[in-house]
Amino acid sequence: MRLVPVDRDNLTAAQADVLHQIESGPRSSSPGIGTQGPFSAFVKAPKIGGAAQALGAAIRYGGSLPNNVKEVAICTVGVFYRARFEFVVHMAMAVKAGVAETQLRRMAAGGTPAFEGIEQLAFEIASQMLKDHAVEDHSYAAGVSAFGEEGMIELVLTVGYYCLICHTLNTFQVPLEPGMEDPFPQKA
Repeated sequence: MRLVPVDRDNLTAAQADVLHQIESGPRSSSPGIGTQGPFSAFVKAPKIGGAAQALGAAIRYGGSLPNNVKEVAICTVGVFYRARFEFVVHMAMAVKAGVAETQLRRMAAGGTPAFEGIEQLAFEIASQMLKDHAVEDHSYAAGVSAFGEEGMIELVLTVGYYCLICHTLNTFQVPLEPGMEDPFPQKA
């Protein structure tokens, strides 16, 4: 990891506040989360990190999109950027939300997954955003039909936010936590 690990005993007041926001909010069921993954960077840069973590909490725990749709989109971003930590964490969340693990593993291995229904639509929209930097008219119309205009906005924001997360993880070379299986072992 390129960042010096967060030292809980030597934080500024602003850094401690961001850490508290992360660990006392909806993520509080995950002990130590404030120093894992992208959150260590957010804590170290509290002026921006506080806002970034708040947006992430709103995307993950608020809004109208079903969890399986959000998780398919997030996993699609994780695979696109080959962000190990992100994909491992969110693959588990996706499976818990009912997404087929076989399809997630197929995607991680470089294949094209065959999700069903709104999960497939979320995959298609996220993939178009990542590869084409836009969404085709027919996919956009299908997204609005399935999720409503507000849900479509949420889907776009979800993909964009997790691009930020993946850039953070990859730039700072955030490692997997002990016990996490590397989803992209061929990556140098």
